[in-house]
Amino acid sequence: MMSGRLSSIAVALVFAAMVVPARAATIEITMENLVISPAKVSAKVGDTIAWINKDVFAHTATAKNGDFDVTLPPGKSATSVLKKAGTVDYYCRYHPNMRATLKIEP
Repeated sequence: MMSGRLSSIAVALVFAAMVVPARAATIEITMENLVISPAKVSAKVGDTIAWINKDVFAHTATAKNGDFDVTLPPGKSATSVLKKAGTVDYYCRYHPNMRATLKIEP
């Protein structure tokens, strides 16, 4: 009788662990020496992007599709929460050769 009860509890715990939502991740994207790093990133809806400007001049993270436009003063950082799935190409408005891609999965 006791082993049946323990089995039921174990099954319930496994099931409960499966329905608990995963934690959102924080992904760091750095701008340094006129380069966005990493240039290709995969993330999920609900994740947070931490934009970090390590340069001595301002940068932006400007989505070509209009999803976001983050301005980063020299040596500062900002965060954005990803709200919809899709592939977003983005660039720095001040330095258009700085380009990257963010793939956001549901």
